[in-house]
Amino acid sequence: MATDPIQGSHLTTIAAASLRSIISFAAGDRSFVLHVLERPAFIFPPRAIVKSLCSSSNIPLLEEWRNLWSAWDLVTLRMIPQEMLHQKPINLRHKCLFYIGHIPTFLDMLLTKAIGGGASEPQYFWNIFERGIDPHVDDPDHCHRHSEVPETDEDWPRLETIIGFRNRVRARLVQLYEELQTGERRLTRNIARTLVMTLEHESFHIETLLYMLIQRAGTGTLPPPGFYIPPWELLVKQWSAIPRPSTPSVILGPETIVLGHDDCEGEDKREDKMFDVDGHTYGWDNESPIRHVAVGRFRVEWRPISNGEFEEFWRKNDNVPIPKSWCLENGDLKVRTLYGLVPMDTARDWPVLTSYDDLTSYARSKGGRLPTEPELRLFLDKYDVGFEGGANTGFRNWHPTPATMGLDQYQGRGSNGGVWEWTSTVFDTHEGLSPTNLFTGYSTDFFDTKHQVVLGASYATIPRLCRRTLRNFYQHNYPYPWVSARVVYNV
Repeated sequence: MATDPIQGSHLTTIAAASLRSIISFAAGDRSFVLHVLERPAFIFPPRAIVKSLCSSSNIPLLEEWRNLWSAWDLVTLRMIPQEMLHQKPINLRHKCLFYIGHIPTFLDMLLTKAIGGGASEPQYFWNIFERGIDPHVDDPDHCHRHSEVPETDEDWPRLETIIGFRNRVRARLVQLYEELQTGERRLTRNIARTLVMTLEHESFHIETLLYMLIQRAGTGTLPPPGFYIPPWELLVKQWSAIPRPSTPSVILGPETIVLGHDDCEGEDKREDKMFDVDGHTYGWDNESPIRHVAVGRFRVEWRPISNGEFEEFWRKNDNVPIPKSWCLENGDLKVRTLYGLVPMDTARDWPVLTSYDDLTSYARSKGGRLPTEPELRLFLDKYDVGFEGGANTGFRNWHPTPATMGLDQYQGRGSNGGVWEWTSTVFDTHEGLSPTNLFTGYSTDFFDTKHQVVLGASYATIPRLCRRTLRNFYQHNYPYPWVSARVVYNV
């Protein structure tokens, strides 16, 4: 179990060796654990052993880029059949081909902002691949500024043309690293932030594309090659043995917590700051600055709402839609995975993945509510073990697992099963927020009262995005992303 400190250290050691645990078997007295391992197509190592371009910073080295490219190319070029490139697994998003062109275009544009030069060929890619869409769920005609894409399949560039462009942009990035290594170009905060932002942008989009593709898994998209298919029956036996918490919830607060970190993009080009790169953590504009927030007393359930719990609620309420992470097949309820549909009994104890609105209704039915951002942050700070502690993030699995929090022998610490979690906090500005100029509109375009703050990480979130200050956000009625929730109660 991920809550076991011994198990957590095992998984960290295994990941550091570029291996992956398929399944594990513990001795009766837990004196040792036997892991069945594979060397997968890619692996994300623990952050503790990932080197940075500068000490005590999060500026990626080229090796981190190459690892990310392995993951991105596997998802885009080996999980999407050619005949699916012009399809939309989710109508509210672009077709699959767009994202293959969007990632190198975004990198090319931000590199140009940071170091000068012109667009890589073909230059018109900047017009069609600059920015994707996130239309309002209840009014799809309303959308933030985005690229105007071709209207017919024939007018889109061919995959081979996009791959050629991608290769030229990647070569441009490699050349930048060579110039930094030889001293031909001096590292500045602006360049450092560009490297962090573009790498993390690509990391976010791996997950975006996957939660799109899962809607067609088993009926179009292919399982992840180079990863062993889960031994579902054995895993279910192990999951069924995970004990329940001795109490369903825990009381926290009152307490004052720190949100965010101090990282102002506006200082990057100041003469006294522009070369001060060492020891600095770069993030997105909505992470900064530090805020001290008082959290009142509240009671919070140890584990997120499970598929089984939500199924019982769903069957009793005709007005609650079936989650997009589920599917009815010949009258049987199934759960979507990237390996295809699995029976509900296989995934019954996984966290349910559905919209904020649906989970708010569930919480109300229990006399509770969803947590605020500070409340959830306080809980995760105290009880989430994170990737280094064995949590189900960073592609340890390609599916959720049962949550393991709340056990007395581990002081309540464990994993939430590998999902983001909704908060009742509306995504909006806060005092001291300085909007980014590198990725104009990244946060501010979504200060529209329709997006909720989301915290944590899913099983497809890479370890560098698991930092505690990172804030994700989705529309409250958007049902596709891998977000669950836990119920809290006023005390």
